[in-house]
Formats: sequence, C-alpha cells, structure tokens
Amino acid sequence: MNKLIPLLFFCFALNAQQIKHDPANYTLQAYLANEEINLDAEANEMVWQRAQKVGDFWQKFPTSDRKSDAKTEVRVAYDDKFLYFFIEAYDSTNNYIAPSLKRDQSLREQDGITVVLDPVNKQANGFGFGCTPNNVQSEYQYANGFNELSFAWDNKWFSEAKRLKDRYVIEMAIPFKTLRYNASNTIWGVNIIRSDRKNNEFSTWTNIPVQFTGIDLGYMGELHFEGKLTQQKGNVSIIPYVAANVSSDKQNDLQSTTKVNAGLDAKIAVSPSLNLDLTVNPDFSQVEVDQQVTNLTRFSIFFPERRTFFLENSDIFSEFAAPPFRPFFSRRIGLDENAQPIPILFGARLSGNLTEKTRIGVMNMQTAAKDDFAAQNYTAASVHQRFGSRSVIKGYFLNRDATGEVAEAGLSSLDKYGRNLGGELNLIDKAGVNQFWAGYHHSFKEGLNTENNFYQFGAGHFGKIFEGFIDVAKFGKNYYADQGFINRIETYAQTGFSYNLPDTTIRAGFTQMYNENNLSFRPKDKKLVLIQLGQSNYVVWFADGSLSDRAHSVLANLRFRNTSGLYMEYLVNHDNLRYYFPLPQNKPLKPGTYDYGNLTINYTGDTRKNFILNGGVVLGTYYNAQLRQYNLSLLMRKQPYVNMTLSAQFNDLIFPEEFGRTKLWLVGPRVEATFSNKLFWTTFLQFNTQVNNFNINSRIQYRYGPMSDFFLVYSDNYFTDTFSNKNRALIFKWNYWLSL
Repeated sequence: MNKLIPLLFFCFALNAQQIKHDPANYTLQAYLANEEINLDAEANEMVWQRAQKVGDFWQKFPTSDRKSDAKTEVRVAYDDKFLYFFIEAYDSTNNYIAPSLKRDQSLREQDGITVVLDPVNKQANGFGFGCTPNNVQSEYQYANGFNELSFAWDNKWFSEAKRLKDRYVIEMAIPFKTLRYNASNTIWGVNIIRSDRKNNEFSTWTNIPVQFTGIDLGYMGELHFEGKLTQQKGNVSIIPYVAANVSSDKQNDLQSTTKVNAGLDAKIAVSPSLNLDLTVNPDFSQVEVDQQVTNLTRFSIFFPERRTFFLENSDIFSEFAAPPFRPFFSRRIGLDENAQPIPILFGARLSGNLTEKTRIGVMNMQTAAKDDFAAQNYTAASVHQRFGSRSVIKGYFLNRDATGEVAEAGLSSLDKYGRNLGGELNLIDKAGVNQFWAGYHHSFKEGLNTENNFYQFGAGHFGKIFEGFIDVAKFGKNYYADQGFINRIETYAQTGFSYNLPDTTIRAGFTQMYNENNLSFRPKDKKLVLIQLGQSNYVVWFADGSLSDRAHSVLANLRFRNTSGLYMEYLVNHDNLRYYFPLPQNKPLKPGTYDYGNLTINYTGDTRKNFILNGGVVLGTYYNAQLRQYNLSLLMRKQPYVNMTLSAQFNDLIFPEEFGRTKLWLVGPRVEATFSNKLFWTTFLQFNTQVNNFNINSRIQYRYGPMSDFFLVYSDNYFTDTFSNKNRALIFKWNYWLSL
C-alpha cells in the first residue's frame, strides 16, 4: 500500500490537461415554425430554409483532441406541440452498420444519431432520442453520475429517415409533453452524438473528454428557443393489458392450468418535471429471461433488473453505495430467490425534479401472499440535492412490512419487517475528473440494535491518461437490506464432507477495500486506438481484524481501429476459509488457507462484420484444483434482419483424488429475427449443467401501434442430466398505449 501512494501522485502529475468547457461556446438556435411541418426527411418548410445549420463536430472516440472528419449538420425548429430536429449525416458510401431493426438498441453497435436533451439545464438528468439510417428509434433517460442508460423510459415520438447517395437524413418530432420542462426556461442543455460504426468513430457536437461518455451532461451545449414556449397540460397515458397463459409443472406434479389476467399502467404528469406512475396487477411475462452464468465464487451473483416499471428513474432509488452492495435492489420486490414471480397487486411511484436541483422518488408496492411467502408492503423514498457543478447530497428511507394472514399467523422477528435509512455525499469537481464519496447506512430489525450499519468512503481521479480510485466499506453483522443486495453471505456444509446435507447461511461483519488504477494511451495509429494497463487490489478483513481474503491483478487491454480487442489479466487470490465451502457439484472444501491464481486471455472480433468470432481461456488454479476454462462465441448475421449467436463456456476443475473432477457446461444459442420495424422474433436456449437446467425461451413481438404491442412467449425447462421436462408455458399478452 505504501508503494502505491507515490505511484498515484506520479499518475496525477502525468495526466494530460483537461478540456475546459463553457456551454455558451456551443449555441444552437431553435426557430419558431409558423407552418405545419410534414415529417418526411426533406427540408421543404420555410423554417428549415431560415434555420441556422450547426456542424463542425468533435471526435469523441477513439480520441477527443481533434475535429471529426465526418461532416454532420443540425437544424432545430419548434411549434406549440413539437420540438423538431433536422440532421444530415454525410457519408458517400451509403453503407451502414445495422445489426437489427428492433427499437431501443444502443448506438454503440450501429450507425445513427442521438439527440441528448437537458430541459432543466442543471446537469441533473436528461433524455436521449436516437435514430438510425433505417429509422429505428431508441429513447432513454440518463442521470449524471449514473453511467447506465435506462431504455425502459418509453414514450411516443416520431421520426423519418432517408438514405441518399452522399448522406442520410433524419427528421425528428419530439412532443413537448413527453419531456419534463418549465415553459419559462427557454435555454435547455443539448448535445448531438453521431455513431460512425464502420469507421469505429463517435463524434459529438461539443468537445467531451475521451474518458467520459458522450451523454455526459456536464459537457452539454445550449439550445436557445426563438420565442416563448407553451406549457403542455393533460399529459396522461393509460396502458391496459390482457394476458393469458397455459402452463404445466411436471416437476411438482401439478396439473396443466389456464389463466387469464388483466391490468393497467398509467403515467400522469403531476407537474412539468414530476411524474406519477401507477400500476394495477402488473404482468412481466414478456420480459426477457436472465442470461445465466457459471458461478465459481462463494457469493451470490447480481442479475440486472429487466422489468420496465422498476427501470424508469431507477437511479433515484438504486444509486446508493457501490456495486455489488446496494441498499435498494428492485428485484427483491415481486420475485423470490429463484427469480420466480410473486404477484404484485398494485403500486405507485412519484419521481422527477421537485426543483431545478432537487430530485425525489417515492414508491409503494403491495405484493400478494404466495405459498410460504407472506404478503408484503414495500416503501422506498429518496431525495437527491445537487450543489456546485456536479456534486450531490442524497438520502433514502426503505420499509418492508409483512401483511395479511400469513404474517398474522406468526413470522420470525427478522421476517416481520425491515427498515433502512441512509445518506451519502458525492463531491465532484466541475470537470468530473476528481471525486470523493462517503455514506452511512443503518438497518432496523426487531431485537437487533448493535452492529446494524455499514459505512463507505472513497476517492477517485478519472483523467484522460490515469484513472484510479479507492473504496473502503465496513459492514456490521446485523446489517440487513430486505430490499437490497449484499453478496458476501457465506454458505457452508454443517458437518463433514457430505454434500447432500443442508447448507447453512451465516452472517459475519467484515471490512473491505477495493482499489483500481489504469493508465490509458491512445496512439495516433491507423490500427491500434487504445492501450490500457491496469492493476487492482481487493482485500477483506473479518470483524476481528484478521484477513479473510485478498485478490490482486494486473491487466493489459488493447483495442484496435477495426473494433477488435485483446484482453489479458493475471489474478492471484488468498482465501482464509473458516467454514466448509460447497464446491460446484462436489464435496465441500475444508476450512483452511488457500492460495491460487489464473491467467485470462480474451479476444473480441470485429463487431462490424457479419461473421464475428470471440474467444478466451482462463488457465490456472481454483482453491485446491486445476482450472481450465474455455469460452467461445460465434455470431453470424444478415444485417439488419437475422442475428444468430452460439456461445459456450466449459469449466474443467481437476481436484485432488478424494474430490474428483467437475465439468461444467454453459451453452447458449440465440436467434433474433427482425422482419420489419414492427415485427420481431427472438429465441434463446440456455443449457447450464451447474444448475441442472435447460431453458428454451421464444418470443414474438408485434408493435401494431406506437408503444402498443402483441407478445407471444413460449418457455420450456428440462433437466440437463435426464432431459425430462420440468415445466413449460405458453403466454399471450396484448397492451395498448392510450394518450389522453
């Protein structure tokens, strides 16, 4: 650790100067249209003739220190209902990367344009509207400091695209009532992102440092409206659905059943920047299944949330602590530990901007009882207060109460209720380069009044050349997060080496430290665009101060102009096991000290091609075993209509003679067909010997109207060792988006 400190100071000094950004240097004028604009990707209206063209984009990737060679021109207009963008992206090839015609696909994998808007213009949160040369739309929400896009934010907007010999043209019409804004504010934040995927280049209207995302709200320009804006009223949408399913459960000897279900969602604009979402008897049967992984660790795996109701504005609730620890994790609501649904009766969420710098979120969900699970009521409330350019102070309160007959019949003191209270301070400089964070989190359970908290603090520098941070967290053994995720709960066999005995979970306090440092070099080379060298340190101590485990790694990452890459990492581990650890499909491992390590080599192919080969190996040791892991992924496609992927992972664990040998297969073929911008078919097969399950999931989606869909889903599960059927289901779902 002492050797690390001088290295950090050296890297701070080495870091190149940062881009000094002034939004006033990037001004885009929105012109008032006095005539109806026909959305046809042609600039025939008078407003387009007089509108100022803005271009001269900066390169964003692979470097951000020069102007882009790709010419892009943008014009903006508006009337009392719509905000219009007319964008011309010049390209003499008329040849574009377009893997799919399915909406809500990231521009990182295809050519296209994204308009990023910050109507409040306080760098807190924004909206993105993307469109490809094939007129495939995507829209998303984004909160500054929260690096994940939420494509779950669905709203109606309109676009038209036209491909010409020397360019493609995109004309957008974004309804004002879709956005959260105040009519008195006539200066918005704005940026335009262009993806030129075949040249592996991203460009932006404003100059954004290469280490930040193109949607960073701290590097926006200004959108100036020519006149006053009209405040929109009556923004209410109702989305009813009807669903039916036929299912069988042979694993539990249950008869085939047929069920019909109905419910609705509603979106109500309470104010120009605050939205109320309601749901009654929601149904998520059309949501794509989790992508399975082989888990060779002692701890739980974090699977992302996929249900749309919980994804919109999710950062308000979930952006506390640091992965893999989260006080709030929405998958704890309406799903059991095996990701099987628990019925949700109703719910409500109020979220958005209370003031220009204050974001709030309040959510309440009621679930029904299922088998041995009592009905539950969940409440989550959070407030984020921004100050300075990017800094924020925020807090949350969470409550879970067991309700209904099962709860009244008698639950353990730990199961009756669970409450959490916490707060965090994030200090970020104007450029977003230097950051400090600290937080305190407390849980409330009947009879547990000590060691029921955890705190966390850290700091980081995220420059163009050097990126590094250190994070420290300390957990008390009685800290519970009934609506959250904490992965370090160990399991051990009760006695001896009998794998068939029930496992027991224990709770133990711990302190952990994670440190990561990376140096990034971007050569001015036609083939190599990034050289990244890094190292990381992860150390965990037991509550008594003795060492639990530690891991140290060094890595090298090479990225090439043709989008291919080579990644190498060497990892060493030291584990002090105090309890028996159930090995994958084997006898439990004895307590003791284990030193092991491995070398990882991964190759990723040219993502622009119609035939893409990715592969990798992990060679070394795993506790007392020899480890050989092989990964292979093969993608074949006919753009933009068909994508076929075959991915496979094989783990070969060779233990000492008394343990034997364990072979784990994870095979996942996937086929996606997009027949048009409205009709999609996806089939996903997952063969996982670790969990003894072979899953087939096939889904047809027909978008018959704006944001209105018909789904037909088939799901089937088998044992991998006998191929006998566990269960299967056929699901039909119809919904309709009604704007009032």
